[in-house]
Amino acid sequence: MINSIDFNEIMAKKDARIAELEALVKYYEEIFRLSKSRMFAPKSEKKGPFQYTVFGDEEDDEEVIEQEPEPILETITYTRRKKRKGKRKDDLSRLPVEVVEHMLPDGSVCPECGDHLHEMGHNTRQEVMIIPAQVKMLEHVQSVYTCRNCEKNSADESVPFVKADMPAPLIKGSVASPSAVAYIMYQKYVMYAPIYRQEKDWERQGIFLSRQTMTNWINICAEEYLRPLYNRLRVILLQHKVLHADESPIQVLREPEKSATSKSYMWLYRTSGDTEQHIVFYEYQPSRSHDHPELFLRGFTGYLHADGYQGYHMLTGMIIVGCWSHLRRRFTDALKSMPKEDRANSVAQKALLHIAKLFHMESQWADLTPEERYTCRLEKSKPKAEAFFKWIGSLNILPKSATGKAINYALGQRVWLMNVYLDGRTEFSNNRIENSVRPYALGRRNWLFCNSVSGAYACAIIYTIIESARANGLNLFEYLKFLFSVVSNIKDGDIDTLLPWGDAVPEKCILPKPKLQERSARGA
Repeated sequence: MINSIDFNEIMAKKDARIAELEALVKYYEEIFRLSKSRMFAPKSEKKGPFQYTVFGDEEDDEEVIEQEPEPILETITYTRRKKRKGKRKDDLSRLPVEVVEHMLPDGSVCPECGDHLHEMGHNTRQEVMIIPAQVKMLEHVQSVYTCRNCEKNSADESVPFVKADMPAPLIKGSVASPSAVAYIMYQKYVMYAPIYRQEKDWERQGIFLSRQTMTNWINICAEEYLRPLYNRLRVILLQHKVLHADESPIQVLREPEKSATSKSYMWLYRTSGDTEQHIVFYEYQPSRSHDHPELFLRGFTGYLHADGYQGYHMLTGMIIVGCWSHLRRRFTDALKSMPKEDRANSVAQKALLHIAKLFHMESQWADLTPEERYTCRLEKSKPKAEAFFKWIGSLNILPKSATGKAINYALGQRVWLMNVYLDGRTEFSNNRIENSVRPYALGRRNWLFCNSVSGAYACAIIYTIIESARANGLNLFEYLKFLFSVVSNIKDGDIDTLLPWGDAVPEKCILPKPKLQERSARGA
């Protein structure tokens, strides 16, 4: 017979086990809802059911932040640039115009009286005409000259020969031209068309150019023609005081001492918004070790924006600035993992509301000078950020829940997240470089891998040139064609003139700024 003490102990263990299983079921439900949301729901954090206005109820706001004293009225001493609201307007003004006249034949007469007609005016309409890409063989014929007088009178039979000027071949012994290599690179690295697709497309036009030939052209031209610009961009990049960094996987099939399925990495570094001459730099490395950015950034002593990867926090000699967008993403995921009826007034919702207010203030200060932005942050934004961390630190949330993980991430990243308040040139998120990662990620989904290490290095060089040109508003195909036409004749001291902002870049390489069409009162 079981005594009362044993019975109570058994019931206590049973209750504890039930509570443990209920927590486990709740955890699995969160994972399921989050997985379902990632598969089917919109990916953007700025649109959809999880976007929260910064103008919430006063009662909800008081639960998140301690009561603040009434603000003192102040006079705004700076002027904000008036933003133009609108959308891109179709701009075809740079297209060449071909006029097609539609006229009656000579001697046309009036259908009423039979008298001769005369032209009194005309109507005009325009339409866009597409001419498919054309491929032709350009044959260079170099004339060779000699002297008739020397031919007749030379005693030693040595007759001088003079050759007409002719551009050197892009690749010796090859039919490659600047436009052909620029087109192949543009199709692969801008339009995400792998070489094997281009090979098939050329075949449909009756041209048989093997993928191996095109790959060789890309690798040779990247190393011989684009490498000097690549090295120069690295030197200029490290002279800046505010940078962004990120990394993305790349698969290299024939890499020494590694299997074909192992991961290598493309490390990215780029300038911040405090400069008008933007640089987006890609560097291939065989691993994700922090030794690679440590070596690349040697001598850099400024601010480096990065995500929560521990490898960045191990870097020395610089100040790491955390990304508030990554923090917002954690609480967004926590909210998505909840049942819909539990989302209102949840911790995740209140956290997102507070983070939205910080981002809203940043958007209001976007046109200020770094010094003005620094002052505004210290006076208005930093106290709210400190109150946010104090609030989430006081919560008692299960650490394995999605909200608990978001809170632990926030508290663990607090030191680096608060570094944004050290300088007005820093940014609240690392989204700038994530936007630079996107073209590479889209291309990788199509061409999948690099066959060799040399191909991976060429990939880094080409993406650096292309994305830096894109960031500076250039026509990418025209810029590549221009570089392949002139870079071999440029001396080392003049290499700066070929950079995306250089003086030697012709006008046809510069894209016009898109015109904005004002939206209607209802909005577009």
